[in-house]
Parts: sequence; C-alpha cells; structure tokens
Amino acid sequence: MARLIVVSNRVALPEDQAGRAGGLAVALREALVSFGGIWFGWSGKVAAQTSDQPRFSQEGPVTYAVLDLGRKDHAQYYNGFANRTLWPLFHYRMGLAEFTRQDYEGYMRVNTVFAEQLQPLLSDDDLIWVHDYHLIPLGGELRRLGARQRMGIFLHTPFPAMEVLLALTHHRRLVGSLCAYDVVGFQTENDRRSFFDYVLHEAGGWVGENGHVTVWGRSLVARVYPIGIEKGAFAEAAQRAQRTVAYRRLHASLNGRKLMIGVERLDYSKGLPERFEAFSRLLEKHPEHRAKVSFMQVAPISRSEVPEYRRIREELESLSGKINGQFGDYDWVPIRYLTRNFPRSVLAGFYRQGAVGVVTPMRDGMNLVAKEYVASQNPQDPGVLVLSRFAGAARELTTALQVNPFDREDMADAMDRALGMALDERKERWVEMMRMVDENSLEAWREKYLADLSAAPFNG
Repeated sequence: MARLIVVSNRVALPEDQAGRAGGLAVALREALVSFGGIWFGWSGKVAAQTSDQPRFSQEGPVTYAVLDLGRKDHAQYYNGFANRTLWPLFHYRMGLAEFTRQDYEGYMRVNTVFAEQLQPLLSDDDLIWVHDYHLIPLGGELRRLGARQRMGIFLHTPFPAMEVLLALTHHRRLVGSLCAYDVVGFQTENDRRSFFDYVLHEAGGWVGENGHVTVWGRSLVARVYPIGIEKGAFAEAAQRAQRTVAYRRLHASLNGRKLMIGVERLDYSKGLPERFEAFSRLLEKHPEHRAKVSFMQVAPISRSEVPEYRRIREELESLSGKINGQFGDYDWVPIRYLTRNFPRSVLAGFYRQGAVGVVTPMRDGMNLVAKEYVASQNPQDPGVLVLSRFAGAARELTTALQVNPFDREDMADAMDRALGMALDERKERWVEMMRMVDENSLEAWREKYLADLSAAPFNG
C-alpha cells in the first residue's frame, strides 16, 4: 500500500495536537495514520540559519519531519512573498501587494530547500499531497530532482482571475509550477474557472471534460473539493459547552440581549472594518436595536510582523472605541472586540449563543467559521448566518443571508432582518445549510481528494 506524504508550510506536531489542533490538522493526521507516512514542513521556529536536514519524530505510523527557517528565509519567503505578495493578490487586494525580487528569490529558495530535503525521504509509490500557496513551486522543484510519484496540491485560498494574476511578474512560472502536479484542487468552481482561463488564454493549453488539462507538455486534472468541518464534533462541543463556566459567563453578561458574533483571525481579507461600520449603521438606522443586541468580534492577532496587519489592528481599535462611545450606555457596550485566542471547545459555545453569525470577508477560499457556526446551532432555536457572497462557503450555504461586504447598507439591512427573523424561517434555512455541511464534510473532502490522487497515472 502506498504511503502518504503530506507537505504543508506548518506541521502540526503531536505536542500541538493535544486540544489545540484545528480540524484540518486532525483530518490530515487521520489520513496519515490510515496510509502510514510522513508529515513534512516548517517547524514554526525561526533560527539563525535554515536547517540543513530535517528533525524527525515518530508517533505510531506517522513520521514528522520538520525544518527550522533562518531569519532571512522567514522574512523573504513567509512574511515577504507568501504574505505580502501572493496572499493579497490571491484575495484581490492588488493595492496591498508588494513585489520585490529579493522576496521572490527567498520564496523560491525555501521551496528548493524543502524539495531537496524531502526528495531523499520518498519511495517510488508514495502519494505526495502538498498544501497551499506557500508551496506552489515545490512540485516543480521535486520534478526537477527526478520525482515521478503521484503528486497533488490543494489551494486553501482563492485562485485569482487571470487579469489579476497577470499583475504578478512571475505568473507564468507560478502557474507552470501548479501544472507540475497531477491533481490540482480548488475550493470553488470560480477558482477553477480562473485557472482554466489562464490555461486557455495565456498558456495556450487545452481543457477537456472532468477537469482534464493539457498544457506545457503536462497532463493533469483540476477539480473542486470544497473543504468542510467535523460537523458531529462541533455539534457535540456546542452542547457540552453549555455546561462550561465560559458559556455561563457570556450568557449572564448579555443580560437577556441578543448576541451577534464574528470569529476570525485579524486579517484585512476578513472585512472587519466594514463589518464594524455596518453594525454602526444598523444602530443608526434601527435605534430599536440599541441596548438589545451586543456584537462580539473575536479576532486573534496574526502576522504581527507585517505592517498591514498592525495597521488594521489600530483601525479596529479606533472604530470599536468610536462606536462604543457614540452608542454605548452605562450598562451596555455595543461592540466587544477581543484579540485573544479561545479553544474550539469554547468557541463552539459562543457560536451556539449567537442569534446572528456574521461572516463577511471581502474574499475567502472557503471560510470554515461559517460552517462551524451552522453546526453549533440549537436545532430547536437556530441562529441566522449573515454571509459574504465572496466567501467560498456561499456556494454551498445558499440559504444564509448573503451580502455584499463592500456595501455597509446591505450588511446593516441583513443584520436587521436576521435579528427579527421568525423561528420557522430560521429553522428552514438552517436545515438546508446543515444538509450541505453534512454532505461536504471534512472527511468527504479528504477521501475524495485522495481517491483522485490515487487514481492519477503513475509516472514512476
């Protein structure tokens, strides 16, 4: 039986998985346990120099192989090209994208190092599954070193329209690297269509039935695999959470008010300033909601070394202070803005208390918070999901109240509608969303992708 080789920017080591690992990490580890294999990538540690050989650990049939990144490589590969060039570009924020030759060279250099350190660990019949935009060139670098194994990549981010991607100086080499894989996975049909447009109109390739692509002398398949969550685990966690101190404290603090909740890491792609402004507009247009609803935004700090992330934190602190000063009262704070992390078990309880879940990114690959919110609801009294039409989840959760996150009025109107929605309509919408959450579960995503990768033609 073939081994599975998972490659990701960060590796969820066994010590990280005890209560802190997300659903994706759990799903990947379960696949590795089933197949036996290696999880390879960055350790999360920054050292003086990038490791010249992996550091190994073992748990059951899974081998963990990690590299530390040197300070220069971390700055150029991770903080630089990955997060200041590709991330904003893939999320359609061209004005925030920075292009420097040094960062691009660092990005390629780290991918080359990863390939050189991984290649000696491979067996001929291994299945190699690479994750996300950090490691797009890895497949091409492995092919250059002679790797002929079945190899696939899954992009957790959006894939931009061709006209946006062309703004990247090295777009041809980047897409060429994608085409070194046998299976290229996207979150939505829109993302795959953008890839097909590039193949057809920029690269002069061919797109056939069922996602088959021929371009630059390579044949591959490009398919849609909408990532999901562990529905049962979230529903159970939400039920258990009702007995916790955190749940009771939050419930008591609301003092009978409705809760609107948003949860995501602090990132400019999430539309948080626009969301705060929409809530402010709600209170302005509909004064009947004042002192009747509290909006809690959980936004843990991320990528604090990147200037754009520091600026958005300052903007949100300023906005929340302004809104609370304008509308708040001695016994009511309109916005509760929290930048700390909470365990998933606690968040599930917060979701369950939320009469309205607000998930309004400007652009997102999927956005699993939307699905987590749905799975955490009480079936007898479910909340309402207000969802950006530009989140990948909007393609599945069609009975959410879908909004344009660039339009504050549209979002404010949806918030008002959600707060006043009758129970029968809430139930009807929730049942349909739960059906999609169940159908496109995390396990279904994993099994479908690995089945297609296993069926890819073997080049060895």
